[in-house]
Amino acid sequence: MSASRHVTTKILATMGPASESVHRARALVQAGVSAFRMNFSHGSHEEHAVRFNTVREVAKDLGRHVPIIADMQGPKLRCGRIAGGSMQLNFGDRVEAILGETAPEGVIPIPHEELFEALKADDVVMLDDGFLRLSVIEAGEKRIEFKVEVPGKLTDRKGINIPGRKLRIDALTEKDKADLAFALEQNTDYIALSFVQTAEDVHNARKLIGDRARIISKIEKPSALDELDAIVAASDGVMVARGDLGVELPLEMVPPAQRRIIRTARAQGKLCIVATQMLQSMIDSPTPTRAEASDTATAVYYGADAVMLSAESAVGRHPEAAVAIMARIIRAASSDPSYFEDMDLLDLDGDDHSVPQALATAASFAADVTKASAIVASTNSGSTAYTISQHRPIMPIVAVTPNDKTARQLGLAWGVEPILIDHQDDFESMSRTAVQTCRERMNLEADDHIVLLAGIPTGRTGGTNTLKIIRVGDAS
Repeated sequence: MSASRHVTTKILATMGPASESVHRARALVQAGVSAFRMNFSHGSHEEHAVRFNTVREVAKDLGRHVPIIADMQGPKLRCGRIAGGSMQLNFGDRVEAILGETAPEGVIPIPHEELFEALKADDVVMLDDGFLRLSVIEAGEKRIEFKVEVPGKLTDRKGINIPGRKLRIDALTEKDKADLAFALEQNTDYIALSFVQTAEDVHNARKLIGDRARIISKIEKPSALDELDAIVAASDGVMVARGDLGVELPLEMVPPAQRRIIRTARAQGKLCIVATQMLQSMIDSPTPTRAEASDTATAVYYGADAVMLSAESAVGRHPEAAVAIMARIIRAASSDPSYFEDMDLLDLDGDDHSVPQALATAASFAADVTKASAIVASTNSGSTAYTISQHRPIMPIVAVTPNDKTARQLGLAWGVEPILIDHQDDFESMSRTAVQTCRERMNLEADDHIVLLAGIPTGRTGGTNTLKIIRVGDAS
């Protein structure tokens, strides 16, 4: 199997009204979707329960391991109800805001005391996804005076963003906790956390989640960039949430931030998803713009584990076409002769001197030298396969596991094909199973090689300690 024929960067599709039927979900998986996202900002638990069942049914029918990400809404800062329903903010005007759900005419109601605590003179506040911009003249505990920098009409319940300030607010609201409990009952594979500002937000979520799901931290606040290394270390993966990040950061700073987030995640061996407006025009159009194609390819060239479709697959008119085109872009980028050369330019985390890291490094090197057809990772928890994936080898990573949930979770990792197998009693039976598994999926000949990473004795989580180079003809 050549490098251009196996899937490297995966496609994560958001499930919504346009993609929630069984036949449409099946078509999306067949077109190239590796994982689905459930957006808990929309929809009831009853609706999401149907979607969970749909994904599991389709995955079983197709013999695939399809992970599900439950994406928590997180806290939303919004204005209260504007007297008269709207107010015009003109450039240079001075406007008052007070603490509360309602306010007199001409005054902005803001029902978030945390915002009043955080804001200082000269701070910037963005309203309505950045379409309105105010600067702080004077800040108090219950009253703020603003100057209008970017004018427009403000209506009820518009969102508020505060670039550059950390807020005393939990990443998980009461709604999120209820959604989290439901998602865990549905046996979700990943939880995506919104409004992550510090590593402590991730640790607090981990106390509730335990080992029932892996955690993906959404990097959507500039304050998260100040603690990026610690947040990545505390998480199982991160998402470059470019929508909110692009509101609070200057637009020209979003691409450097994206590159930094991907590099940090890769260096620590954590998943990285690039999200928001990847093929935005395909919500209505049957084809994307050239700029959108280049944007998607850039994420692939950077080595992202997955690229995400949001409204394109949730409510768009052409979800299957969006997936098919995204898959074509991924194949073209990963078939570029310089693609894997660029992957090698990243220095991995030099602080990791563990045995699994040493074995993964050795396996990647050995596979390259022997021109192996695949690297096979025998894994219970998935950690061996994730560590190999960190090295972005040119050959496929086949992860064999007796754990169904591990197989699903690995479906999101770069270059990994998860395979569910029976428990193997000894290393020799594992070696035979590894060769048989690869033979079933690749056109291997007797002189071909695979590289196997496994543990002796078998079946122990975290017990990977053995590397074996196997000539296919010797394992029959």
